[in-house]
Amino acid sequence: MLLDWFGHTAQGVIITNTIMVALTVLLFWLFYGLVFRIFKRASNRVLGEDSRVRPLRIQKQEILSAQEVSRILNGTFLVISWLLRIYIVLAFVNTILALFDWSRDAAETLASRFADVVGRIFGAIIEYLPDLFTALVIVAIAYGVLKLFRLVFEGIERQRIKLPHFYPEWSRTSYSLIRLLVVALALVVVFPYLPGSESPAFQGVSIFFGVLLSLGSTSAVANVVAGIVITYTRAFKVGDWVSVAGAEGKIFERTAFVTRIRTAKNVEISVPNSAVMSDKVINFSSQARNVGIALHTGVTIGYDVPWPRVQKLLLEAAAKTDQIETEPAPFVLQTALEDNYVAYELNAFTKNAGLRPKIYSELHANILDAFHGAGVEITSPHYRAVRDGNTPAIAQVMTPEPGEETKPDD
Repeated sequence: MLLDWFGHTAQGVIITNTIMVALTVLLFWLFYGLVFRIFKRASNRVLGEDSRVRPLRIQKQEILSAQEVSRILNGTFLVISWLLRIYIVLAFVNTILALFDWSRDAAETLASRFADVVGRIFGAIIEYLPDLFTALVIVAIAYGVLKLFRLVFEGIERQRIKLPHFYPEWSRTSYSLIRLLVVALALVVVFPYLPGSESPAFQGVSIFFGVLLSLGSTSAVANVVAGIVITYTRAFKVGDWVSVAGAEGKIFERTAFVTRIRTAKNVEISVPNSAVMSDKVINFSSQARNVGIALHTGVTIGYDVPWPRVQKLLLEAAAKTDQIETEPAPFVLQTALEDNYVAYELNAFTKNAGLRPKIYSELHANILDAFHGAGVEITSPHYRAVRDGNTPAIAQVMTPEPGEETKPDD
């Protein structure tokens, strides 16, 4: 239009170019100087250290934390900022095109199409508002229910809330199951209110992903179900020392799919929950926390040694071993009367199941010292002795002085 006012004179061309330059400067000022700075400052106010955003509460119950409210506000600011930038760019392009006769029709077409698209989007949004409001109400109710259940089960896990016959270690699994059910129910209820939910293409894609998920998750579902069964049977919990599926060690993590064990060699083993459920579980820690678990080891001694003396030596060795409990007291059993020797079994209790290999090693060393120091031969497991005056096969008990190394006899 401006060219109609000024004509095709040189003065008109100069004025037109001046207007283009001014519009370009205005574009950059609006794009970077105004919109960018304003929304950047607003984002910093929301996410910065000096943020004054407060959590959303209903009385004393926190519905949304301050961090969640800040993220929602920042996302809203970002969407509005980009919408304004797109509008400014389109308005600039349309105005530039309208300055010239050869592009004026394109400018009018662009403006009409843009107005038509915006009108359709705005009309669709207005038409969708009732369904959107219904979907938001359903999501809000589901979110509130999940918040309530999470608070309850956190209280049970921390033993602030106690329910009869409901154990604290069940709380996480129970909350996960309830969360899955609530989310699935919310999706089923919200699905009809989603845009395009009645479209055959949308329904076909949904069926395709459902079939794909069901075919590819057979083993995953088996592991999840096994994990649930393991939880409610209370076979073990995190921190227990167990033996399962050929692995022995401490349970340091249990997920929906696998149980992770750290062995005494500090090796981490991941065992699928289905393998755990299909095998027997030996829990060394369940009784160790109360009265302790029994460690047992055996020796065979010749008939020439009185059994009270053997029992005394074994009990002395147990008394010198660390991590062996005095109550219940260690005891000795005569388990067999063989052809050439008597089989004895020492039983002692410990409350530290994770140190069983170390305790066994120290206990065996103390047994060797006790019997060798008393001049008693250990004829385990098979030993042939000729009683013709030869020297008994008894090693010398060595007690090194502090700071000195023990050297074998020549």
